[in-house]
Amino acid sequence: MPTLFVRHEVSDYATWRRVYDAFAPVQKANAVMAEAVYQAADNPNDVTVTHEFATLEAAQAFGKLEELRSAMRTGGVLGAPTVWLTNKAQNDPR
Repeated sequence: MPTLFVRHEVSDYATWRRVYDAFAPVQKANAVMAEAVYQAADNPNDVTVTHEFATLEAAQAFGKLEELRSAMRTGGVLGAPTVWLTNKAQNDPR
């Protein structure tokens, strides 16, 4: 299952969270199957978000949404986010 990770600093977590929560319908409409939000232990404005998808193509398309970029600006994301895609590792057959 492909997972999109996004890490960024925000100017104010509470403001960012309101915008993130309001973005849920867009996530659902664009194939997000599950999501989670994490804050760094030493900085609540250092946020990492994960979104799970059924396909790599869905994850890539979601990452390119203009609505996503707009929500990030509105939510107070500072600078460029660090973004990476993963696939869940298969069990070692040994």
